[in-house]
Amino acid sequence: MSKKILLVDDSMTTLMMEKMILRKGPYDLVTASDGEEALDAAQRELPDLILLDVVMPKMDGFEVCKRLKEIPETKDIPIIMVTTRGEPEKVERGYELGCSDYVTKPIDNLELMTKVRNFVGT
Repeated sequence: MSKKILLVDDSMTTLMMEKMILRKGPYDLVTASDGEEALDAAQRELPDLILLDVVMPKMDGFEVCKRLKEIPETKDIPIIMVTTRGEPEKVERGYELGCSDYVTKPIDNLELMTKVRNFVGT
């Protein structure tokens, strides 16, 4: 049975890269391009994992993470922040808001696959 992963990023290049990396696994990939779309998609799709960019229009990834953790249906979905914002204070803030892990851009294929598999398997 495939696992559903929500990919959230305002960069089409990043979304394409994530899709290319993750197509190696049995994953059903859903995308959103901003924070508001991410909230809607997460509640509608109830994915097994969310890869969430931080710097986005309408609502940043930190706010999306915070809101998802406040919603009973989405609070237990693991969230991996995928971002250029790897400064220690940004990483700490992400964890404080409930993210499960971090991947910094540029994305390392092996690192991303390893972290995804840690949360959803295969």
